[in-house]
Amino acid sequence: MSPIAIDPSPNGSARAPAPAPAPAPTSSIYAPLAPAAIDPTAERRPVEPVTVDSPNLKYTDEALFAKYTFHSSEVTKNGDRYTVKPVEKKFELRTGRKVPKTGLMLVGWGGNNGTTLSATIIANQHNISWSTRDGTQTPNYLGSLVRASTLRLGSDPEGKDVHIPFSDVLPMVHPNDIVVGGWDISAMPLDAAMRRAKVMDYDLQRQVAPYMAKLQPLPSIYYPQFINANQEERADNVIPGTSKQAHLEQIRSDIRAFKLANGLDQVVVLWTANTERYSELIPGVNDTQEALLQAIKDDHFEVSPSTIFAVAAILEGVPYINGAPQNTFVPGCIQLAESRKSFIGGDDFKSGQTKIKSVLADFLVNAGIKPLSIASYNHLGNNDGKNLSAPAQFRSKEISKASVVDDMVEANHLLYKPVKATGAPAAKGDKVHDTEHPDHIIVIKYVPAVGDDKRALDEYHSEIMMGGRNTINMFNECQDSLLATPLIIDLVLLAELLTRVTYRTDETAEFDSLYSVLGLLSYMLKAPLVKPGQAVINSLSRQRNALENFLRACVSLQPNSDLINFSQMEV
Repeated sequence: MSPIAIDPSPNGSARAPAPAPAPAPTSSIYAPLAPAAIDPTAERRPVEPVTVDSPNLKYTDEALFAKYTFHSSEVTKNGDRYTVKPVEKKFELRTGRKVPKTGLMLVGWGGNNGTTLSATIIANQHNISWSTRDGTQTPNYLGSLVRASTLRLGSDPEGKDVHIPFSDVLPMVHPNDIVVGGWDISAMPLDAAMRRAKVMDYDLQRQVAPYMAKLQPLPSIYYPQFINANQEERADNVIPGTSKQAHLEQIRSDIRAFKLANGLDQVVVLWTANTERYSELIPGVNDTQEALLQAIKDDHFEVSPSTIFAVAAILEGVPYINGAPQNTFVPGCIQLAESRKSFIGGDDFKSGQTKIKSVLADFLVNAGIKPLSIASYNHLGNNDGKNLSAPAQFRSKEISKASVVDDMVEANHLLYKPVKATGAPAAKGDKVHDTEHPDHIIVIKYVPAVGDDKRALDEYHSEIMMGGRNTINMFNECQDSLLATPLIIDLVLLAELLTRVTYRTDETAEFDSLYSVLGLLSYMLKAPLVKPGQAVINSLSRQRNALENFLRACVSLQPNSDLINFSQMEV
């Protein structure tokens, strides 16, 4: 079966073109709306509107060649004293200028996130407006870092800051041009799956349904032991048989067929399906790439569906992103990506409560206030909440949420003192801390009545001066899928961009691709995957700064500094 996908191109598709929108009912309530102005987050702006006038940046028809000097500080400690040595490293970055025709294959296409993404792209492609109780709503890409935020480019001659859209620094894929396809264990066409999800307004559903009805997920992998038993009723669209090797080959074949049928230059595979339980890490099974590939051939019980999808994408040379909290990237999977120079990123979309936590905890600790406890409670009623009602799947989510404050706490030894190692092993998925930590608990409950409108309650209980206490309570209500979907768009756009960036440290050397684990995607992810042995950075501001500064480096611009603005020095 060939993948069926959203294709923005009016001609040249391997599939039948999408049908015209269904006629509107005669009631004046549904009278066709006049075409609206395109939202700024969805409009097409000039390609490469920024020209950098610098001897360090060379433009060719194919690429940008940027010479860049990275400045850092090397610190050595001797007792209570520190010696700091400024360090400079010179790079040359090459960024391909041609934006490829890009496809996105979603694992879990028929879920809330997949249907919301598809409906959003269709609405933006056709500039479909719809009626709500508050009036007429136009389509947009709000919530996307790439499409809906700006960065400070520099200052004009009068000293005023100049801000430009994030997506304007380098040539990037426009979301409207993404060709979408994928897999799901449910065979339900996307129009029906969209109605089941109950995320979009009815009038929008009505208008995009004729397009969505033509979208049918491919059969997916279903191993019941990895997800909640209550998902079995959905599983009517699974790849037959029990051979994990055959399943791997089928997914690889699906990726190749999707790319060929749609004339794509690049494909990104992204997991937005159910949270799986953690896989056991077993020597000789998933600790090396050779062991993992053999374990797949041997149908080993601990090889999960998400890991098979990751291995398939790696072997096909396309980026794979894990949007759920399970440990898809077992050591053997990371090693395989390294050896194949394929890109991987994860884990778990960071959309609401955890994103706020990565800001608020950072603020408190950097302000010299000591959080003593952080208590986080959630309830939601979508299928994600239903699947997380099982202890094993909840544990995966708990692990990804719990680690978000670790690096901020460990950075302030004035507040959090070192602790002696007890030698006791940590629980699966936990880490052994060498400093004090706040008491940190996470609760998630399934409440069907609230649907996709997730509720999150947080309490931050902190110590302040002279033994005082400060407690911050927060309540957040959000439509979960409408926060997660922009993250998917950002992950795809940035992952594709990074496939076009290569670098070298010697002018005589060949350009090499970036390291396989895309740590630059951390801003969008709860439990960022980084190079083994490297420290994880959870601070949201540091994650965004890293992305912004990387884009600047690709056009030979140094990081922004407010030294002059705040010191008022004359330069």
